Amino acid sequence: MAAERRWTKNRRLPLITAGVLVSLVVASGSVTTEPADASPRPDPTPTTGTGPVPWWPDGAADPSPAAADPVAASDPPAPEPSVSGSQDPVPSATPSGTPSGTPTESPSPSGSPTQEPGTNAPKYPAFGAYLDYGPRGVTRMAQLSQWLGGADLRVGHTYLPGDRWSNIEGADSFLDSWAEWRKERDDRLFVLNVPMLERNEEGVPDAEVRKLLQQGAQGDFDRHYRALAENLVDLDVPDTVVVLGWEMNGTTYTHRCGPDPESWKKYWKRIVTVMRSVPGQKFRFDFTPSRGRDAVPWTDCYPGDDVVDIVGMDSYDQPENKSFDEQVSEPFGLQAQVDFAAEHKKPISYPEWGLFRNGDNAEYMKRMLDWMDEHKPLYNTLTDYCPHGVWQCDKNPKASEVYRTALTGRDKPTDQPTEPTVPTEPTSPTEPTTPPECAPVNLGDWIEHWLGGKLCLRFDWWKPRS
Repeated sequence: MAAERRWTKNRRLPLITAGVLVSLVVASGSVTTEPADASPRPDPTPTTGTGPVPWWPDGAADPSPAAADPVAASDPPAPEPSVSGSQDPVPSATPSGTPSGTPTESPSPSGSPTQEPGTNAPKYPAFGAYLDYGPRGVTRMAQLSQWLGGADLRVGHTYLPGDRWSNIEGADSFLDSWAEWRKERDDRLFVLNVPMLERNEEGVPDAEVRKLLQQGAQGDFDRHYRALAENLVDLDVPDTVVVLGWEMNGTTYTHRCGPDPESWKKYWKRIVTVMRSVPGQKFRFDFTPSRGRDAVPWTDCYPGDDVVDIVGMDSYDQPENKSFDEQVSEPFGLQAQVDFAAEHKKPISYPEWGLFRNGDNAEYMKRMLDWMDEHKPLYNTLTDYCPHGVWQCDKNPKASEVYRTALTGRDKPTDQPTEPTVPTEPTSPTEPTTPPECAPVNLGDWIEHWLGGKLCLRFDWWKPRS
């Protein structure tokens, strides 16, 4: 609102001057109006400040999942998803320095074929990266692909803000760029993390969380998820992969399972049932705990095979000095996820993974990539910002080289012949007709729109009319 007031104030003098001029010219009887443009005129857009304006839907505050570090909780929330467990504060969504496009020299591809012989299906699991919440994330998908020598990033991943229910319902202004990206190709996946409660990172105490989960299980919040499902169907992305209530086995989020696992499971079932009831939907629901036991065993939160389509896991390189083999074999670790999913006949996924407590760990990066190539998750998306990432973060050069070497050129689409485009004659703009012996007066779009056309002041306006 302040910016709008400044815009009006700064333009008040020219508007008054133009009004006086219009009054004089109209009184003289020498006004000629030209036909108005048939297209509607845009509203004036005020600009303020010197830098880019933060982009959030519906005038909302920065919707980022905040860092879990209690010390960082007093700082403004950073627009990045948090990692279960204590962590250092993460930077804002815009990384320091714009990621470069195509590098001067690219490492050679791994040499493995990108497709199984005799098929058109990609040999490797679909992959992508979390790069930013809104439209910048879509733009950076193409830039990351460039950095990877044209690798085919088929998975787009973002998060709904968990600050209030209106944002959990999924405003078009937040989702439309991702929907357009998804619809460009049939083989793409759109992955959307969806909170189960508002105030999702405000440190709500267990007793209140318990009451909220019970309310959800009773249907008090059904309307919000029906609205979300309808919005996704209306945007023509009815096959969105919904990562609902992620990292529920930890303590970071209000939608955690620990305070009341039974109510949590009933609430999950209720959300899935409501969203599946919307005509046209084809959603898949991804149950994604953090790796390891965390606050509670994630198996205690599993809501049932009938309401889960994918068994995911968020798996970062933590805690300190824990080897990759230990991450595989620990209770409720990577092997436990694979075994559990196989027992329940579900595919696996890795919506969040990346470096963390062990720094620039090239061994972790190689082993995690090998693990996914072996176990073939439905998809994986690297969390690409510091300290976890490899492209938007320059603090991990060794791991970055491993990631880039392994994935450069992977599943690069084969160039297909395209039909020649028939050139069309350019449409010449229609010039406004200027009546003879008059000079057009430029009063600006707003006044011309109000008058219904342009003004033209006759050269002989001072002569008396007979």
